[in-house]
Amino acid sequence: MLGPLVVIPCASRKLTVPAPAGELYQGSYHRACRQTADALTATGGTTVIVSALHGLLPLDRVTAPYDLRMGDPGSVTPEQLRDQAQELGLADAPTVVVLAGALYVTAARQVWPHASAPLTGRGIGRQLQRLVELRAEPLLPLA
Repeated sequence: MLGPLVVIPCASRKLTVPAPAGELYQGSYHRACRQTADALTATGGTTVIVSALHGLLPLDRVTAPYDLRMGDPGSVTPEQLRDQAQELGLADAPTVVVLAGALYVTAARQVWPHASAPLTGRGIGRQLQRLVELRAEPLLPLA
C-alpha cells in the first residue's frame, strides 16, 4: 500500500437505506474527517471507517443503517478489529493516521499501536480546526 492508512469514525446520522459506507454516514464531524482523509490519501493510501457495529469498513462496502455507539454492548471488539485488519491486508500498514475521537483512537490503537492521532486531546472546535489545517497542508507532521 502506497500512502497512509487513514481511519475515520462512523456517525450516528446515516442514510435510511443501505449504501456504500463512504456514503452512508452523514454526520458533520464524520464528513470533516472524511474530507481530510481524502486529502491525506489524494496521492495514494487507503481510508477505512471504524463502525461501532461492523468494525473496519472499506468505503465501497454496502452497509445497512444501524443504531449503535462505540463502547455500547454489542459494539465491535479489539479482537474483531485485528481480525478484520488481517483480512483486509491492512494489519501491517506502516503509516496509520486516526482522525477520530478518543474511543475510536483507543480502538484503532488495539490494531495499530503506532498510529498517529492528530486530534487527540483537543475539544471538538480544535479538532475541526486541525482537520482543516491537515486538509490545507496534508504533508504537515501528523501530530
